[in-house]
Amino acid sequence: MAGKKFKAAAAQVDSKKTYGYQEACALAKKTSCTKFDSSIEVSFALNVDPRQAEQNIRGAMVLPNGTGKTQKVLVIAQGAKEDEAREAGADIVGGKDVLDKIKGGWFDFDIIVATPDMMGQLGRLGKVLGPKGLMPNPKTGTVTMDVKKAVEEIKKGKVEYRVDKDECHDRQSFLH
Repeated sequence: MAGKKFKAAAAQVDSKKTYGYQEACALAKKTSCTKFDSSIEVSFALNVDPRQAEQNIRGAMVLPNGTGKTQKVLVIAQGAKEDEAREAGADIVGGKDVLDKIKGGWFDFDIIVATPDMMGQLGRLGKVLGPKGLMPNPKTGTVTMDVKKAVEEIKKGKVEYRVDKDECHDRQSFLH
């Protein structure tokens, strides 16, 4: 029950062929039938077991040309770090007052940057922020004393990556 635009696009793709990334991106642009800017998701088979702590892969990187999206950054800090965050371009800056708003169910932001001295208070909201993927983490650079650098990187297009817990299948199973 696919539409005629989808069928026309699907006819241009050879499902038995493996495309290189440049050819695949060009084909994705050519066959796009949406009226908005589409995105491409990339998955890699890493052959690691995410249940093993030493095999977890997690980090963050700044993409050279950004992501094309602007993120609403919340900085939880106090004192001089609040002013530093405002100068760096943070959308929302606060301390205990913002934590109380979050406790009340406010989530009008995309990412949180926090200073280490505020993590004790922010940790109490772990059950609320954790499942939403909003809890700051030192490994991804969202818990730092260098608030200015963290906010600037996020605004430039910093993305996080990590091993997904989904079961991986070998290549043979996708071909059948």
